[in-house]
Amino acid sequence: MANTVTSDQSVPEPRPVPATPSTGTSPTDTAPARLGPGPEQLAAHRISPRFYNADLAPSRKEGRSWTAYSVFSLWANDVHSLGNYGFALGLFALGLGAWQILLALLVGAGLLFVLLTLSGFMGHKTGVPYPVMCRIAFGIHGAQLAASVRGIVAIAWFGIQTYLAANVLNVLLLTLVPGLQSWADVEFLGLSGLGWFSFTVLWIVQVIIVSYGMEMIRKYEAIAGPIILATFLALAIWMLVRVDFRISFSIDDPLTGWEMWTNILGGGALWVAIYGTFVLNFSDFTRSAKKRGSIVVGNFWGIPINMLVFGLVVISLAGAQYTIDGTVISSPADIVQEIGSPILLALASLSLLVLTIAVNLMANFVAPTYALTNLFPRHLNFRKAAIISAIIGFAILPWNLYDSPVVIVYFLGGLGALLGPLFGVIMVDYWVVRKTKVNVPQLYTEAGDGEYFYHHGVNWRAIGAFVPAALLSLILALVPAFASVSQFSWFLGAGIAALIYFVIARRDFTFREVDGEEIAVPTAH
Repeated sequence: MANTVTSDQSVPEPRPVPATPSTGTSPTDTAPARLGPGPEQLAAHRISPRFYNADLAPSRKEGRSWTAYSVFSLWANDVHSLGNYGFALGLFALGLGAWQILLALLVGAGLLFVLLTLSGFMGHKTGVPYPVMCRIAFGIHGAQLAASVRGIVAIAWFGIQTYLAANVLNVLLLTLVPGLQSWADVEFLGLSGLGWFSFTVLWIVQVIIVSYGMEMIRKYEAIAGPIILATFLALAIWMLVRVDFRISFSIDDPLTGWEMWTNILGGGALWVAIYGTFVLNFSDFTRSAKKRGSIVVGNFWGIPINMLVFGLVVISLAGAQYTIDGTVISSPADIVQEIGSPILLALASLSLLVLTIAVNLMANFVAPTYALTNLFPRHLNFRKAAIISAIIGFAILPWNLYDSPVVIVYFLGGLGALLGPLFGVIMVDYWVVRKTKVNVPQLYTEAGDGEYFYHHGVNWRAIGAFVPAALLSLILALVPAFASVSQFSWFLGAGIAALIYFVIARRDFTFREVDGEEIAVPTAH
């Protein structure tokens, strides 16, 4: 891997950024200062339009708007997603009792707190989104691999989650307007007429929100978070009142001994794997964090504390329903449908819709938007890429994907298994090999002597660590013979990739630390 910067001669000395661009405006004009660097700053650092635009550029430190509450609100929404409740309720059905479920969730939460905080610090320091962050380890061209894998998974799940939210909206509409049943009886391309209507409405709502950029997403998450927490706490209290606060703490035949502990540890590992997407692209959000402390405080209240609340809600819902009729629910939606009052049912359903949109925006919309922008920075900005992502998510007819076990298990499951090895390479490269030293302007140049040009733009050592770890992770995740250890595939893939890269990574040159303030843009754009 030649062409690596070894001295200070390859990059021009930093030049002071004027208070305002050279546009003839007076120094007292504030609006032009938000336009970002002028052509002279970009030229000084040999910035290439193939790798740089206002959405991929580093976020300026001054004016960053994400606080500890902003970070917390992300987790207040995402942790309480219907998919997560389905997972945790599955642990109850499997035979884990109350304390075992809480222990499994807290084991996963402790690991996530550490991993997400480390990942978040990377975004705060460099100010760059995930696809640009990948260039550090994989090279300016090799980064497309890591960004694309994350983006493809997210686009598919964006469509699937929108479809699941449409099912909730269908129930709400039929409850309020029973005459719509005729729409539900007509099917086209695998979806009812009412389903098409609900899916399209929710699709449009999400496109409108995300088209206004990350700042609008932050505001939506901040509003949705308290609504979600209040809804699920109210639902849990309502169920506890129904059984006079006497719930079943496990099913009649709970797991014991080694099998119990295996499932506790496996549950904790799967809890981390569920967030394997987020630990990769958390920098998409924390690049706008005001300070490192905001990430730590937001993660602390949003992950271990919030997940403890989540676990208590799960135990309350599952235990109360089991006490009532001996059945194990698979989703909070099962309980919502039992609410007798149409008004309360409508409010609860609306809360679930608010939740699903919040989860979709942060987990499945931001990543492909940045990935597409990274592929075509000269032609796409955040808004255009978001619309294209949404169109793809619609065009794939996601309800058909959701109904196909082959697609869910082998395609999406296989791509998900690749996320652990990507994380292992990126984290070891940044924290261990480089010791957090990054030359941010060099992430945007295609000059042959650029620090991240490596060999024709690809760090083949990173690829060499990723491939064998990815193959192992795929085998463990997808081959039935390894079903007993499949829940640990993310950790094994990440650990093996990290170990291989630690051994083969180059260390025979000096890493330089240069911030990106000279080419940075305002956070809100």
